[in-house]
Amino acid sequence: MLNIAQTLLSWCRDARPFALATVVDVHGSAPLPIGTAVAVDADGNAVGSISGGCVEGAVYDMCRQVLRERGAPHRSRFGYSDDDAFAVGLTCGGELDVLVQTVDPTTQPHIGAALDEVVQGLPVAVAQVVDGPVGLLGATLSVLGDGQVISGTLDNGSVDTAVVDEALALLRTGRTARVALCGTEQGGAGPLSVLVHVHTSRPRMLIFGAVDFAAALSQAGAFVGYRVTVCDARPVFATAARFPYADEVVTDWPHRYLERTDVDSRTAVCVLTHDAKFDVPLLRLALNLPAGYIGAMGSRRTHDERLRLLRQEGVSEEQLARLCSPIGLDLGARTPEETAVSITAEIIAHINGGSGLPLSQGTGPIHRTVPQRRPSPSASALKPS
Repeated sequence: MLNIAQTLLSWCRDARPFALATVVDVHGSAPLPIGTAVAVDADGNAVGSISGGCVEGAVYDMCRQVLRERGAPHRSRFGYSDDDAFAVGLTCGGELDVLVQTVDPTTQPHIGAALDEVVQGLPVAVAQVVDGPVGLLGATLSVLGDGQVISGTLDNGSVDTAVVDEALALLRTGRTARVALCGTEQGGAGPLSVLVHVHTSRPRMLIFGAVDFAAALSQAGAFVGYRVTVCDARPVFATAARFPYADEVVTDWPHRYLERTDVDSRTAVCVLTHDAKFDVPLLRLALNLPAGYIGAMGSRRTHDERLRLLRQEGVSEEQLARLCSPIGLDLGARTPEETAVSITAEIIAHINGGSGLPLSQGTGPIHRTVPQRRPSPSASALKPS
């Protein structure tokens, strides 16, 4: 539901009930991931997409029916039909499980509060029961990034506690996922599957070197959802006017800036200076940090010399193995714009575990399925189902 937060927040503020159809499971190749949603209000207005067009009509009709009847949540599976090419289904060959339920903002105010956090760009998780006892199906609970439960409840007990723990764990990774739970031996809710919708702040892309390639990369990085920072020690080049797509432009020595900025597993560090006096101290520091991607621009000769200097500085072979250099995928890129596509493509492949090969050379599903998350040991009252 967080993919359509802006519109849903508007409906919640107007106290307008709506039907929400959510992708709660994916089998094989499917166009959109779990957590993607469509919503329909009482006037028939629709927002969102769950299949790129394959099953939208059928889901829309289900939403209208559920909203009209105000009945229990309804779950359906859509897949490809070999017997009838015109049947409702996914031509990509995959299968989607869709949960359709009614949301009434007047009785579920925490949904609007969570959506407001999303629109403001703040971290929040909304846990939604997608499989389990009929009385709990579709129930929701919202958690802020600091662990505060906005409102909503599943059972006011051990299940709530475990779901909050799992929501916070997923917020730290920035990943939407399903969690399998089972109730306590003291009459708990029974086996449950909870889909935790996660919204976090944008991941960071740190670009070092205020060059033409950085201008193109900052645009590409912003396009794919990064919060982009461009840093260079030369004030004449590090100006906001030269990098209109960057969220911030910093004038400082790269390694000094990196020392005082936040880096996590979603951060992409792109070193475009190819100047040893900047690169070596910067990369020596970066390779000790938990960044998800670290790449450096330069020819193969520059790369070899850079490795020699880093080894002299005590950087281990294990650390050097994390360095993507020369930066980017081999696309035959020449212009700054083409090079930006090459770098961005490598970052996407690196972060998501992609091969970087043409899809025509691969086999199996195009879209990777994220495994269902099992509870962490902190959820002591529950066991994996």
